[in-house]
Amino acid sequence: MTSKDHIDFFWRPGCPFCMGLERRLKNAKVPFEKLNIWDDEQHAAFVRSVADGNEVVPTVRVGDTSLVNPSLDEVLTAMKAQTPHLVP
Repeated sequence: MTSKDHIDFFWRPGCPFCMGLERRLKNAKVPFEKLNIWDDEQHAAFVRSVADGNEVVPTVRVGDTSLVNPSLDEVLTAMKAQTPHLVP
């Protein structure tokens, strides 16, 4: 696992679930980088690799953990285990 200053947030335009989780992450002051799966085939391929071949978003990568359509609580729990230095 590499130490970074954010978690990875895979999304696509028009996704209401992505917009909802993004808003909750911002309100919780979680540092994240948005990665649009429609703009980068590698991002889409990563999401398919952790979502049974589907492009399910939002998908979040926290250290070595990938979460498909997670709640804010699931993201924070993963952050405590994988990236405690990023927990707000």
